[in-house]
Amino acid sequence: MKKHQLLLLSLIYCLIFSTTAHAQFGGLGKKLLDKGTDMVSGGGLNKILKQPQAITTNFKDVDKTGSKPPSFLEGQQPQPLYLLPKAPTGGFKLCAGFYEMTNKSYCLHAGTRGPSKGDGYMLAPVLGPKSEVVIRILKSAEQHPNVKQHDIQVLLWAIIARTRFVDMGTDIKLTATTLLTTQELLMLEGGALGILPANVMDKAKGQLPPAVQAVFEAENNIRRLAASGNSSYEEMEKYAVLAGIAAQPDPEVPSGIWSLHPDGYYVRYFPSGYSITRVQVYVPQELISTKPDLVYDAPNGIACPANVGAQRLAQTNEPLNPDYTKKLKIVCK
Repeated sequence: MKKHQLLLLSLIYCLIFSTTAHAQFGGLGKKLLDKGTDMVSGGGLNKILKQPQAITTNFKDVDKTGSKPPSFLEGQQPQPLYLLPKAPTGGFKLCAGFYEMTNKSYCLHAGTRGPSKGDGYMLAPVLGPKSEVVIRILKSAEQHPNVKQHDIQVLLWAIIARTRFVDMGTDIKLTATTLLTTQELLMLEGGALGILPANVMDKAKGQLPPAVQAVFEAENNIRRLAASGNSSYEEMEKYAVLAGIAAQPDPEVPSGIWSLHPDGYYVRYFPSGYSITRVQVYVPQELISTKPDLVYDAPNGIACPANVGAQRLAQTNEPLNPDYTKKLKIVCK
């Protein structure tokens, strides 16, 4: 192993297994608060407000060209998507037909409300400074079934809140090091913020539109919890997922609308909360004739809501409660 790799591994080891005193919020929290205060001195607040979110995908990134109404394929019965052959690089090799899978999904937009009845979700690309590392975490999670979904969600919340790896609590670091390689962990650095004290938060919120204020404040609270080393999933969820009545669904983007994937097949999403999504995929026969090597690889896309106050949802190739006694009605190689 090269010298720089050994040094990097040693650094990560020290970060993860640092003493309890450093992991607790008392000492570390003061350092983070000081760092947050320093960042806003000398006009630094404007710099903070201009930094992009870790994941920037929004409904403006959705390509609605070729979309189909919810009635498309009405009356047809889907086959289990998870029974399709697995692709070497992840995902499922597609054959002509109509498929469905209920899979794990993850919140990628802190400070917003969970999916509501009637919300329309469409396919969008994963965009933003941390898009690559988020995709790698989701794909790696499939190879580590021992890592709990809640622990992965906490890690993702810490990332989208722009928490540096060095500032994360020990449990979050352990999740990260389980799912990411040494080099991939370096992707967690950069574009991160410290914990902003109350007076700075008030000043920052005064310069933000009301719709953005809740997200900005939620991310700051998540950074605080991520650094504390003793926060629970439920505590972080309280800030990441807002309670209350969501805005009315967009009538032009109804629940069950079909998106045309860039590869030519169709996909649609039915979230059940933010942690479970039922996805349906339709592959026209004529498409397979021209593109025989199509793959549905869920983490490469986001289920994005037309309702800007709702959460965008990362998708996975991990089925929930699959029934492998079922058989496909077609031969798919």
